[in-house]
Amino acid sequence: MARPPKPPICDLEGAIGHNFADPELLRRALTHVSAVPADTARSETYQRLEFLGDRVLGLAVCDMLCTAFPDAAEGELSRRLADLVRKESCAEVAIDWGVGVHLRLGEGEAQTGGRRKTAILGDVCEAIIGAVYLDAGFEVARDVVVRAWTARMNAPKRPLRDAKTALQEWAQARGRPTPLYREVSRSGPAHAPVFVIGVEIDGFEPAEASGHSKRIAEQAAAEAFMIREGVWADREKAQAK
Repeated sequence: MARPPKPPICDLEGAIGHNFADPELLRRALTHVSAVPADTARSETYQRLEFLGDRVLGLAVCDMLCTAFPDAAEGELSRRLADLVRKESCAEVAIDWGVGVHLRLGEGEAQTGGRRKTAILGDVCEAIIGAVYLDAGFEVARDVVVRAWTARMNAPKRPLRDAKTALQEWAQARGRPTPLYREVSRSGPAHAPVFVIGVEIDGFEPAEASGHSKRIAEQAAAEAFMIREGVWADREKAQAK
């Protein structure tokens, strides 16, 4: 069966929201190292553009966050930034743009699913932002980021804090001591133990949860406590998994 024709590059430019004056920049942003001969300069691939785009993205998202959350503390802004610029978030944007079909990959990388790999898609997303910056400047690159990231900023898909940190902050805000974690039980073989950990805060019923390490069980116990007390909704619990 013949493969469907590849969409024209103008479709990708339309999804990004920028028509390149220098199409070579976009071509490089889409070129994986596996697609060029070993003796070809790495500048012909997306690697340098990805390095640049990572910094442009970070600055643009910082600007967005400071504008959208003028009263947020530095810690909250840092957590939001980390979530928005993580490789998975960049890969999601690349998928929304329809980048995969336009990637220039070596045969081996293509056969092993390179067009769907989070690491490659995330890198290429940043490379495209770097290419836009070189093609038209920071203001245009920022506009590309704003269009692609605003909805993600306003409705994060992942909890911005891990459960233990969130529970500790919640307890401190109410004048309670630091949550106390204790091992309730341990079972299973030495190579695959199961820990049951309880978390206690004065004035509240303890909450317990299990995990294959103490760290995982502690996080699960903190999460169970937060959900039981209505601090975290079930939707957040589902996102954390």
